[in-house]
Amino acid sequence: MKHWPSQLFPIILLAVLAGLTFWLQKSVDRDHAPRDHTPRHEIDSMAENFVARRFDENGILKYQLAGPSMIHFPDDDSAELKNPLLTAFREAAPPVTLTARHARISSKGETVYLWNEVVATRQATSERPAMIARMPDLVAQPEAGTAFTNSPVEVTEGASWLKGVGADLDHNASTLVLRSQVRGMYIRPKAQP
Repeated sequence: MKHWPSQLFPIILLAVLAGLTFWLQKSVDRDHAPRDHTPRHEIDSMAENFVARRFDENGILKYQLAGPSMIHFPDDDSAELKNPLLTAFREAAPPVTLTARHARISSKGETVYLWNEVVATRQATSERPAMIARMPDLVAQPEAGTAFTNSPVEVTEGASWLKGVGADLDHNASTLVLRSQVRGMYIRPKAQP
């Protein structure tokens, strides 16, 4: 007479071991499954009343970037400012300020992308009125002292005005060059006694 329970025991034991092995393998595979480690563009820090200053090798203020709020993104080490104010200084020349509604600063701070109601202002001197240039966007490189845009630009200096598309600003040479479709009116200032 055959004892079926004694013959089934090894088969049941092998089936349970096979099931546990399968379950264990799935658990290990799930824990070591490749995960998406791509950094997300999420804020890691914020600052209020942000001010950054850059000085030249002689300790003279070269430029200053300020804003009421700044947020930083660790994935590309960039930052965004609301209502930024970038002021460039140069000896024996009036300061030039750049304002906008928004700005994005590259990871090393070498490039500042300004957009939404950008205004570039060269302050008035005793010989010349203030020069004001308005444009929708501008790319500034404060360390180099240059900026450019491919967008329409409107420039006023006293009663004189210029309009064009695209502009290159060079704070070092005190120049603003409109690239194309330039038109304007120059009104000579009245001589002062």
